[in-house]
Amino acid sequence: MRSWSMQLEAWDAAISQRLRLSEGRRGLRWIAIFLAHSGDSWFWGAGLLLLIGWGGPFWRSWALIQLSGIFLLAVLVMGLKFTFRRRRPEGAWGKIYRATDPHSFPSGHAARAIFLGVLSLFLGPPWLAGLLLLWAPLVALARVAMGVHYLSDVLGGLLFGLLLALGWARALGF
Repeated sequence: MRSWSMQLEAWDAAISQRLRLSEGRRGLRWIAIFLAHSGDSWFWGAGLLLLIGWGGPFWRSWALIQLSGIFLLAVLVMGLKFTFRRRRPEGAWGKIYRATDPHSFPSGHAARAIFLGVLSLFLGPPWLAGLLLLWAPLVALARVAMGVHYLSDVLGGLLFGLLLALGWARALGF
């Protein structure tokens, strides 16, 4: 008889496999690839640094708070990944992720996406918070659809990012 943790892992792998997009779904795969990459840390780091350097006072402050928060988030997520050491699902897509970060739990992309959205609820503007909160679960699902994460990886990342964003907002006095 298998233990409950083995059964849970098998269920997670089966659900995640069903959510993966096959090569035949070309248009949908391109959308998923775009969404999966849109949460990359280098992309957000570069964009936030540009805002700090050339944005107005509001956007400089906004970007500095977000950048410092996602830096902390990245350190904590990497610590969790090296604690759990869960291997990514097998697959051909996402070689850069597999080579630079072989561990999948929790998903840093999912954590970063929800962190940005939730923190924007406190920082404003409301339209941006709304867009980011709509975008975050799409990034998470795209990571599963492209086969670089299991469903539980992105759910764990979303929960971790949410909790850290709430803690960061509280620490900043919001």
